[in-house]
Amino acid sequence: MKSIWRVLRKELRETLRDRRSLFTTLIIGPLLMPALIGTVIFMAIRHSGAASTGPITLTVAHAERAPRLLDFLRQYQVRVRPVNADRARARRLVERQQGPLLYVPREFGTRLAAGKPAPLRLYADESDRSVQGKVERLSTLIGLYGGTIARLRLVARGLDPQLLVPIALHPIDTSTPQSRAALTLGMLSYAIVFTMLMSGLYIAIDTTAGERERGSLEPLLTVPVEREHLVYGKMLAACVMMFVSLVLTVAAFAVTLRHIGLARLGMSANFGPGVAAGIVLGCLPLIPAGAALMTLVASYTRSYREAQTYVGLVLLVPTLPLIFASILGLQPRAALMAVPSLSQHFIIMSLLRGEPLPSGYVVISAGVSLALGAVLVYLAGRLYRRERLLG
Repeated sequence: MKSIWRVLRKELRETLRDRRSLFTTLIIGPLLMPALIGTVIFMAIRHSGAASTGPITLTVAHAERAPRLLDFLRQYQVRVRPVNADRARARRLVERQQGPLLYVPREFGTRLAAGKPAPLRLYADESDRSVQGKVERLSTLIGLYGGTIARLRLVARGLDPQLLVPIALHPIDTSTPQSRAALTLGMLSYAIVFTMLMSGLYIAIDTTAGERERGSLEPLLTVPVEREHLVYGKMLAACVMMFVSLVLTVAAFAVTLRHIGLARLGMSANFGPGVAAGIVLGCLPLIPAGAALMTLVASYTRSYREAQTYVGLVLLVPTLPLIFASILGLQPRAALMAVPSLSQHFIIMSLLRGEPLPSGYVVISAGVSLALGAVLVYLAGRLYRRERLLG
C-alpha cells in the first residue's frame, strides 16, 4: 500500500501543478455544465410561461369576416393584426416568419349563420418551436369559441347542452412537484455521469500515453516497485479526481436548481443535501470501472493525441444507455439495474422524484459496477506486467 500511496501522491501533485488540466477537470465540467444546463432550463421555463399565458400576435387575413371571433380572442390576450391577403400571400407571410396567420374564408359568416361548419385556416410553420405553443393555444381558444356557439344553438332549440356530453371524463394527475421536475431534469443524470468520467480522462491519459510520449514510462517501470502497484496508484489518482468532480458537479446542480424558477410550472427541485448525498453515493461504484477502462484503453495507444481520440470514443459506451433510457422511457427492473451507468441513471431519477428504489436494486447496481471495476483493474494490472507494453 505504501508504493500505491506514493504513486497516488505523485500523480495528484503533478496534476495540481498543471493548471490548464486542473481548470478543465474541476472548473469547466463540474461548474460550467450545471450552469449551462440550468440556463437552458430557465430559458425553457420562461418561454413556456410566455407561450401559455403571455400575449400572442395573430395575423388575420380578412378580419372583417369574423368580428365576434376576434373579439373573443382579444379577451385572452391575442393581439389581432389585420391584413388583406389571399391564400397564396398568406402562405408567403408565414414563410417569412410572420408567426401564425388565421385566414377567414368568404363563406365563413354565411355558413356560421346557417348552422353549418364554418371553415377557418390557421397557417403556421410548426417546425419552429416558438410557434408550436402559440398554435396549440390558438386552437384551444377557437375550439372553446366553437363549443360556446354549439351550446347556445342547443339552448335556442330548447335542448340541454349536456346531451352532447354522454361521458364526463375527469383526468386526475397523481404526479408530484418532484416527479414533474424529474421529467424536466431528465438530462441531469447524463451530465453528472459524463462530467464525472471526463474529469478522470486527462489524468488517465497523461499517466499512460503521456508517460510513453515523454519517454518516462520505461524508467518508471524499472523502479523497484511491482508494476501492478504503479498502475493501481495511477488509477487511484484518476478515481480521486473523478470523485472530486462528482461532488462539485452535484453541489453545483443543487445550487443552480434553486434559482431557475421551477415553481412557476408547479414543479419542485427535490435536490436537498440528502438527495445530493444519495446521488454521490449512487455514482461512487462507477468510478473505479470508469478509471480502469480509460487507463486500459490509453495504455494501448502510442501518443497523447491518439489516446484522446480512442478514450473519447470509449466514453460514449457508458453514456449511450442513458440516451436510450430517455428515448425509450425505460423503467427500473432487476435486469436493467445490472447495466452500469444505466443503473446510476435510475438511482438519480428515483431520488429526484422522491421515490426510492428497492434496496435490492441498489445492491445490484453497486455490486455489478464494483465487480466490473475489479475485473478492469485486474486486467490493467496484468497488462503492465507485459514487456510488450514498452514496445
